[in-house]
Amino acid sequence: MDGRKALITGGASGIGAATCRALHAAGAQVTIADIDQRGAEALSRELQGASVLILDITDEAAVAYAFARIAALDILVNNAGIGLVGGVVETALADFERLFRVNVQGMFLVTRAAMPLLLASRGSIVNIGSVAGLVGVKKRFAYCATKGAAIAMTRQLAVDYPTELRANCICPGTVDTPFVEAYLEKYHRHEKEKVRAELNQRQPVGRLGRPEEIANMVLYLCSPEAEFVSGSVLTIDGGWTAG
Repeated sequence: MDGRKALITGGASGIGAATCRALHAAGAQVTIADIDQRGAEALSRELQGASVLILDITDEAAVAYAFARIAALDILVNNAGIGLVGGVVETALADFERLFRVNVQGMFLVTRAAMPLLLASRGSIVNIGSVAGLVGVKKRFAYCATKGAAIAMTRQLAVDYPTELRANCICPGTVDTPFVEAYLEKYHRHEKEKVRAELNQRQPVGRLGRPEEIANMVLYLCSPEAEFVSGSVLTIDGGWTAG
């Protein structure tokens, strides 16, 4: 990865931060893109030479402004995303639209803005999806819908640009991140350990994934060793979708 330039959205924490660390360790020049300025700057101090881009991926003008000031890009990791608990009748329109605005529209805006740079470098896009885009997950109506869209957009990019760049999607199971901790705090504050144990058992291997495991799959997909991999949807879910 020496000399390659990578931008990771949602790069300040969780899978995004682990991805920044993995790509940096492999020699890439990393840009940590996030709305969390404090978290992004703290990570940049850990990763020598990393840069910070404070960015709301749902703001079309802000995205266009940011990418107009980026000279070159080899790797785009669309990792930023939010979740929501609720079935179809429990999901308010405003919440449904908010999830699509971040998880789908944000991915679209960033990818569209990055395309001239990625085409110039014959670069690589890795979208972070979820098993929720492949199988139904109880009480995750809107989230499943957005992650299904992420998978479809990845495949479409690979079809439109088969020789110009590579686009792949990683679909993790439940990963031990601040994202999961926030879910436990919001919905299961009085039974965290019970629900945490249930989340562990949801993966047949009996534990949550680790952010570093997802990051290493991103690293592979961005590497020269993966030049024959495009349009793929890779699960890393402890066996969840195998049954």
